[in-house]
Amino acid sequence: MNKPVVLVAEELSPAGIAVLGADFEVRQTDGADRSQLLPALAEADALIVRSATQVDAEALSHAPRLRVVARAGVGLDNVDVDAATKAGVMVVNAPTSNITSAAEHTVALILASARNVAQGHSALKGGEWKRSKYTGVELDQKVVGILGLGRIGQLVAQRLQPFGVELIAYDPFLQPARAAQMGVRMVTLEELLAESDFITVHLPKSKETLGLIGDRELHAVKPSVRIVNVARGGIIDEAALYAALKEGRVAGAGIDVFAKEPCTDSPLFELDSVVVTPHLGASTHEAQEKAGTQVARSVKLALSGEFVPDAVNVQGGAVAEDVKPGLPLAEKLGRVFTALARETATKLDIEVRGEIAAHDVRVLELAALKGVFTDVVEESVTYVNAPLLAQERGVSVELVTSMESPDWRNVVTVRGVLADGRNVSVSGTLSGPRQITKIVEVNGFAMEIEPTEHLAFFGYFDRPGIVGIVGRILGDHSINIASMQVSRDEKGGRALIALTVDTAIPDDLLPAMMSEIGADSARTVDLAD
Repeated sequence: MNKPVVLVAEELSPAGIAVLGADFEVRQTDGADRSQLLPALAEADALIVRSATQVDAEALSHAPRLRVVARAGVGLDNVDVDAATKAGVMVVNAPTSNITSAAEHTVALILASARNVAQGHSALKGGEWKRSKYTGVELDQKVVGILGLGRIGQLVAQRLQPFGVELIAYDPFLQPARAAQMGVRMVTLEELLAESDFITVHLPKSKETLGLIGDRELHAVKPSVRIVNVARGGIIDEAALYAALKEGRVAGAGIDVFAKEPCTDSPLFELDSVVVTPHLGASTHEAQEKAGTQVARSVKLALSGEFVPDAVNVQGGAVAEDVKPGLPLAEKLGRVFTALARETATKLDIEVRGEIAAHDVRVLELAALKGVFTDVVEESVTYVNAPLLAQERGVSVELVTSMESPDWRNVVTVRGVLADGRNVSVSGTLSGPRQITKIVEVNGFAMEIEPTEHLAFFGYFDRPGIVGIVGRILGDHSINIASMQVSRDEKGGRALIALTVDTAIPDDLLPAMMSEIGADSARTVDLAD
């Protein structure tokens, strides 16, 4: 009997190969060379890659037997997950393989910045004894501000506590009680900037976090502050950071990630107060070995037909055919919910109503949670770690099902209660023979709108002329409206405008729009990958 073929397209640790054992035929190829990769895929049941191999629709079309693609690392930029899903191919990664390495590198850069390690090293190797020039500062009794208290942020907090620091954090998606259990005080972004002696970034890169630490924020910090980024390039505005360091508004920085990589030339490199490394956060032997062994275990499980904990695009178990089309719907609803709420919910209800509720729909709950946390945390969110992320953030989750659905054949709702008691909800369905995804309710307002890449919602009191004002403002800024709907609870009562637009509405345009139309709420949603 032929053994399943596992194609290893890039270097995998010997420990990873050993995990596969004698049950599989392991073949090697150069994944970066398409002339080698494509023919080799013809007989592959599983493909293991790192970052150099592009697993796109073309590659998948050459792999008729392929059942699983495994990325030996965290990111999935080189894997077309949508194309794999359409081809029925499971995608797995190693989401926790590098979190310890990233946390330790963060601490290394904090200490290096505090004690001028790199500068003293360079001077001494250059034949100069500059002991007095490189006097540093202690961590003891200092305030460390952590931007993003996910898994890596929490590991950093644990490792810094023995240094005698006070830990504060900004993370709108973590309950303060959960942070208090870790000895961390939750604060606003403004408070963190004003109070911190050290700031370390552990946020995902998204529309909301891109440029989060910019010129305005760097005018609000202590001049003695030192800033470290081992998360994602672009969260800190590098030009603004350079200006703040140059002008003495920031004392130092430790930077491992850059807006554009590889980065070998930056104004930051000119400054003696900056310690830089070439994206080394995950570059340890242990992290690489963990990645290799984790994905090898996932490949074994997938090819054995067993549950796969680190599956990114499918549950890794049996899902009813009638339920499968609802997975991307539930995930989109979760992402829209997070964009509307802009903070964590204390309680989440995932409601599934209609004929579909006759099946086991627990996977829809997982898909919705995956969407809720996709734009919140730094690590990859899967069907397995999503409930854990909710638990870590103090969010109670309940699945509600009912065969009754008066308005739609099937409908999925993500409903949450926020810390201040406000309720946020979004509902969706699959419409027609082509199963088109539609949002059919937002915060109690009925609508029927397709969730494209760019959406916006404006809440206001109903009165004439509002639609025209919205169209004029967006037209003046060359933003084309693809669709618009107005929903209201009664004539002259509360109303909600829902928009889909061809390009994103800039955040700095929202205050002007709210002012002109008298809106009391405005939310944009970016569903682009």
